[in-house]
Amino acid sequence: MSGKLLYLVGASGSGKDSLLEGCRQRLQTEHCCFVAHRYITRAANIGGENHIHLSAEEFDMRASMGMFAMQWYSHSYSYGIGSEIDTWLSKGINVVINGSREYLQIAMHSYPNLVPVLVEVDEETLHKRLTQRGRETEEEIQRRLARHRQIVDSLPDTIHRIDNNSELKDGVDALLSLIESMAPQSIQPVRATH
Repeated sequence: MSGKLLYLVGASGSGKDSLLEGCRQRLQTEHCCFVAHRYITRAANIGGENHIHLSAEEFDMRASMGMFAMQWYSHSYSYGIGSEIDTWLSKGINVVINGSREYLQIAMHSYPNLVPVLVEVDEETLHKRLTQRGRETEEEIQRRLARHRQIVDSLPDTIHRIDNNSELKDGVDALLSLIESMAPQSIQPVRATH
């Protein structure tokens, strides 16, 4: 039995990284679920994501050796999801990833057990978060918001939605509840024998 791939999408500033970190801290064996790190050519101290930094050369070398299950290029950086997720999925373990909205259709084609999950934040809150982050001009923020509206309109109707407008704990609880609903019922912790 192969695991399910929970593919999180959402606008920059919607809080995907915070949700994943909150989940990572609370996952237990009975959830039978891992949160996959992304490999990114962005330095580790830029942005809030707990990712694995690779130089452009390292990234290209891993890509040429087939070490990524998925890869894309966005906002001047290369992003990869390691091929270790295929091993986890093949063992019946569910996996949560921070995915690219543009890559979703390709991922759905490659992974029949993919479960798309949209992290929703209303536009006013999103604008406020992006402004507070201070990485972009007002014009760049408006372009980002417009692009997000277009992409959301193209998402499948079957997408699960996580409301992340209020307290982070509420969003983490909602994501954890979705993870729990997909956990295999027969998972028992494996005890080491001496």
